[in-house]
Amino acid sequence: MVPTSAHRYPFIRTDKSVLQRPAGKAPHYDLFLRKLDTLVRSGRGDVRVLHVGGSHVQGGSWSDRLRRHFLSLRYGMDGGRGLVFPFAAALTNTPVSYNSSYVGNWESTGCLKPADVPLGLTGMAITAQDTSARVIVDLLPREPQLMQQRYCFNRVDLLGGGTLEPVLILQGRDTLAGVIGPDFAHFDLPYYTDWIQLAFRGPQGAKFTLRGLYLDKSSGGFTYSEAGVNGASTTSWLHCEKWQQDLQRVRPDLVIFSIGINDIQGHEFDSGRFMANYRRLMDEVRRVNPRCAFLFTGINDSYYRGRYVNPHTATVEECFKELAREYKGVFWDMYAVMGGAGSIAQWQEAGLAQPDKVHFSPSGYKVIGDLLFDAILASWRP
Repeated sequence: MVPTSAHRYPFIRTDKSVLQRPAGKAPHYDLFLRKLDTLVRSGRGDVRVLHVGGSHVQGGSWSDRLRRHFLSLRYGMDGGRGLVFPFAAALTNTPVSYNSSYVGNWESTGCLKPADVPLGLTGMAITAQDTSARVIVDLLPREPQLMQQRYCFNRVDLLGGGTLEPVLILQGRDTLAGVIGPDFAHFDLPYYTDWIQLAFRGPQGAKFTLRGLYLDKSSGGFTYSEAGVNGASTTSWLHCEKWQQDLQRVRPDLVIFSIGINDIQGHEFDSGRFMANYRRLMDEVRRVNPRCAFLFTGINDSYYRGRYVNPHTATVEECFKELAREYKGVFWDMYAVMGGAGSIAQWQEAGLAQPDKVHFSPSGYKVIGDLLFDAILASWRP
């Protein structure tokens, strides 16, 4: 079934919106579908999806569209919001599906270049300089919608550590101490909430580096986490030395890989290095969950420096197809679905892409989300 949002755009190749299986079989993806089917039919189980990419994912519109579609399959199967990061404290944009704010002094680090601060699954880190530092994450989305989904949680894991002790500020200004490990902290809340305030206590000169928070429910269900950093390439994600360690907490059943648009923003593109980088990332995932499925979305058509059709996109799509064959994953050819070379100009003219001819508009991300979810549904119920 063609998504309603794509009906009025004749340049979109809806006939190309299918999940390909280049290896012929995709056993781990089929396992993911069976787990999802059990959860949807009976309400039993715990299914986790992780979406990794650059600014397309950090913005949050695409991933939130997919999250909402999955949760619409069965009422009440929300398993918690999953991985979040207080991007405001890093002075960059927070995904549209939640809000973040901060107080005090923080130093931020990102994965676009090697850093002294250890990075993990979010590709970002912020370091509190003293006990005045606080961050707030509010799961009320910045874009109100009809039938708005509310995400609640009663378990919190902090990814990170330091010499300051993290505490949560509860309603009524009470503080809650957690179980502190060498590089994490765990908190069991006395109630469900959709809001969290993190504070610290300790001596002068002490610090704490935060790589992210995992907001969970004790009841299980479906969880869709995103890990996106503006400008991140495959090389950027390899700067995250604690990526595998943080994956242990998320332990995804399916990873949706959308890294690649930033790998081709130059005159030359090294397909061998690109695929080698991807293999390293996927091998780390498989060390955490050997049965994790991979879904490669490919990348969108784009212009280089806003003027020239990027010549590397078709080559990248062949790389994704080969990776899907090697790892027995599935591949969604976004480039072909959009309409191929130069199609981003048509998307921009229709209000679905930004003037830079690289990024989509909010409406465009929703169309992309609808198309991909429709392809997932078709692969589930042929």
